Amino acid sequence: MQTVNPEVTTEVLQAFADAWNRHDVDALMSFMTPDCVFEASAGAEACGTRYVGSAAVRAAFAEVWAVFPDAHWGSARHFVHGDRGVSEWTFTGTRADGTRVEVQGCDLFTFRAGKILLKNSYRKNRPPAAAPTR
Repeated sequence: MQTVNPEVTTEVLQAFADAWNRHDVDALMSFMTPDCVFEASAGAEACGTRYVGSAAVRAAFAEVWAVFPDAHWGSARHFVHGDRGVSEWTFTGTRADGTRVEVQGCDLFTFRAGKILLKNSYRKNRPPAAAPTR
């Protein structure tokens, strides 16, 4: 029997997305369970790199802004059904070498007790655009 979790709504997922765009790791972690898991869109494992627990997930989230200081997730669309949810977005960001990334992606969520237990990220595999010439 599926447990319906009325505490998690599309508004909660939008607030989570807003925290990403503010680059606010403390706010992000307030949405996560203490034993949370983040499965990144890239990595050596079939699931991408898997980060387990608050400390590891916090560090992984912060690393995104270290790599892409102007990271932004736009055009967000969300839905929630029971203990699962989805956010679709377009990611844009510029690396230190000036290359720019613009890709569509999504996060699949599993919720427990009104918090995010699992954030599983997927994004299109698109090569970065060359840095502008000066």
